[in-house]
Amino acid sequence: MSLEVFVLGTSGMQPLPGRFLTSAMVRRNGELFLFDCGEGTQVSLKMLNLHWKRINRIFISHMHADHVTGLPGLLMLSSQVDRDEPLYIYGPERLREYIDANRKLLDMYINYEIRFVPTEPGIILETDEYSVEAVPLLHTKPCMGFVMKEKDRPGEFSVENAKALGIPCGPMWGMLQRGSDVTLEDGRVIHPDQVLGSPRKGVKFSYVTDTVYMGHIASHVAGSDLLLCEGMFTRDLSQDAFEKKHMTSTQAAMIARDGKVGKLGLIHYSPRYTDKELRQLKDEACEVFPETVLCKDRCSFELTNRD
Repeated sequence: MSLEVFVLGTSGMQPLPGRFLTSAMVRRNGELFLFDCGEGTQVSLKMLNLHWKRINRIFISHMHADHVTGLPGLLMLSSQVDRDEPLYIYGPERLREYIDANRKLLDMYINYEIRFVPTEPGIILETDEYSVEAVPLLHTKPCMGFVMKEKDRPGEFSVENAKALGIPCGPMWGMLQRGSDVTLEDGRVIHPDQVLGSPRKGVKFSYVTDTVYMGHIASHVAGSDLLLCEGMFTRDLSQDAFEKKHMTSTQAAMIARDGKVGKLGLIHYSPRYTDKELRQLKDEACEVFPETVLCKDRCSFELTNRD
């Protein structure tokens, strides 16, 4: 099992040629999860040939235009196909009002069910295989980061061990793989750890934007295989970042370092920086956390299980 992460837009505040507003997509086992939906999201989806029809969950961090302006168009686009499953949208309470107002004012044709889920800190989605946590951030409007984590899977089943213990091939093998004890005809009780290897760790992905630097973020994103995090300003503009409740790339790197993440992907750049000048954001972050990548629109990452 693996996660694919596609960065659809990297700009903050203003879209630029070749740099759309902030958005990211996660693909897992055929499911598509969209994180924020800035202007230009549909264009990147088309350029990457991602099947937007399969988007069934959208997570919006906060109610600023550069994170939601792509949403009305995406909702209308989704009505061009027959959709059997509802679309779940997670975000601040004002997002419900924004969606309802757009549907009414634009007279949207929506032929599927939209289920809005207001976000509060903590686990907002949990299945047998993964969970999504909303992490409180501090911005000029209520804002959340998101952490998607696969649950650990049982270790690999050893056919050799099972045969050596005299466990007949069949239902008992399946019970052991699912973590249950089994009792053989001779009365012996076999435990799963006798035939299973070490548990296989799930993949963890974190998405953090927009916020001032706060130490507690590192504990939430700790151990992430990939952290996409805003690095809006260079170090010399740290005061501007604080006043506007954003972070420098150095502060993003501090979170990545303290959280011992596998890789940091910088996003949400200030439009003041040209593509050439963005290199300084990466250089400053790398001084603190060398495993830093300067994300560009439509770059992607494949995150595999850490077996």
